[in-house]
Amino acid sequence: MAATGDPGRLKRALQQMPDDVAQALAARGLRAVYDARPPYQRNDYLAWIGRAKRHETRDRRIAQMLAELEAGNLYMKMAWSGGRG
Repeated sequence: MAATGDPGRLKRALQQMPDDVAQALAARGLRAVYDARPPYQRNDYLAWIGRAKRHETRDRRIAQMLAELEAGNLYMKMAWSGGRG
């Protein structure tokens, strides 16, 4: 998808929230923290999780996303200044 003049518009295909990811966010009380992240981060997390070929890899990626959301200052193992931490 080509970018438009709107900076809020994603360049990549919009990913749908899988049930297991939604349940993991709810169980840890992190849905509001997830929703507060920029759209590109939310979309990147879902695409990255969705590309996992093995169940173990998918679980590990979900766990990493949850840990980063809890930390509040990480995004894909990189420092992120928009967080709480």
